[in-house]
Amino acid sequence: MAMRYGARFGLRGLRKSHTLYVKLWDIPDNGVHQNMTLPRKVLQGHSRRVNLIEWHPTARDLLVSSAYDYKVMVWDVSVCDSVLRNPVCVISLHTELVLSMSFNNDGSSLATTSLDKKIRVMDPRTGRLIQVSSSKHHRANKVVFIGDQNMLFSTGSSPWNQRQITLWDPDDLSEPLSEEEVDGAAGVLFPFYDPDTHILYLAGKGDGNIRYYEISSEKPYVQFLTEYYSLLPQKGLGVMPKRGLDVSSCEVYRFYRLVTVKDLVEPLSMIVPRRSPKTFQDDIFPMTAGNEAALTAQQWLSGINRGPVLMCLKPGTKVANPYPETLPRRGLSSFQGGGPGEPGSTEQAFLQEQLAYQDAKYPREVADLSGWQPDETQAPGWAYTPHCCEPSECPPPRTESELLQAFYRQQEEIRGLRDQLNQRKVQITQLELEIKNTRNNMRATF
Repeated sequence: MAMRYGARFGLRGLRKSHTLYVKLWDIPDNGVHQNMTLPRKVLQGHSRRVNLIEWHPTARDLLVSSAYDYKVMVWDVSVCDSVLRNPVCVISLHTELVLSMSFNNDGSSLATTSLDKKIRVMDPRTGRLIQVSSSKHHRANKVVFIGDQNMLFSTGSSPWNQRQITLWDPDDLSEPLSEEEVDGAAGVLFPFYDPDTHILYLAGKGDGNIRYYEISSEKPYVQFLTEYYSLLPQKGLGVMPKRGLDVSSCEVYRFYRLVTVKDLVEPLSMIVPRRSPKTFQDDIFPMTAGNEAALTAQQWLSGINRGPVLMCLKPGTKVANPYPETLPRRGLSSFQGGGPGEPGSTEQAFLQEQLAYQDAKYPREVADLSGWQPDETQAPGWAYTPHCCEPSECPPPRTESELLQAFYRQQEEIRGLRDQLNQRKVQITQLELEIKNTRNNMRATF
């Protein structure tokens, strides 16, 4: 299972590794207080398992997905339907599995890498191919746009299986601007770029270190800075959005490392040492991309391009949205009905959405069963609760006596399992003795 959270616009997409669908949830403003198992929207378009999803950087309600059918699909999730089957654009430029996707600064271009080890730059509105790499000395795995400097950064390997980092001009992928070998390890390198400080972080799957590079628009383009070391290898990494950092301690970046050895998620902060950290440092905290959309999905589909709406990280500072015509933030679904103050309007909206979801999921005509899927509501132990439908699990003990009874039951179960384990050990010992005696008898016979 993999997740992608729309950190800027308050949405989250979820891709399940064993399904063909992308499922979306609304995250409440006050946080998640109970399990959420039924999605708000389901995107059905791929014929094989989905492997990547990516939110548009500036437009609201736009999502890009790719799957094992080698197709890239662009979705407008602002429509009211609970089940979407028609993406706004289907890109069929790849002949192998897509490994990574990255938008440029205003979302007008999309860069991808695939199993054929090539980098492609395309127009996500029309699916038109703009550039494709042809270098035989770099086999690309991951790619990321260096949006503020109009460059592409990719990680991959050389023909001699040395891990490489390469910088490209997105308008000309025939030859790289810079190419450097890192080491001979086997793990895939994941790039994370911070446009505010022009620092690129390089972390390898299975590695315990994270390298820092400074990216510039002039030669030598990529300059190594330093390296973070850890004895614990990482399986994956997540990043905190800029507005969630602690600016009072000069924290410029924060990773969340999935450490497999200890089975934990470890926060890792990148802090710039300053003599007076309590004073706001505007040189390392410039205006950054905020949590407001610059345009709607319909505006972007009509051909409008806009950069991100900037915000100031200084506490107590507010910057007005320069695009007042952009619609205010709303959920993934909107319904006709009573106002927010009328009683029962929320429950009515939820029931309408669930009915629309079921109508789209199960067609009325018996002949049309192409989109049929099992009904989660018929699963054993399913129970309805307002605003959130989830499997009803064994409720926790409410009183001290119930807690003691549950504890004693568990102790009895543990004793029974230990007795069974001891019996199995005795049986194993007896069988080993029988085998040993049989071998000795056979040797004495011959």
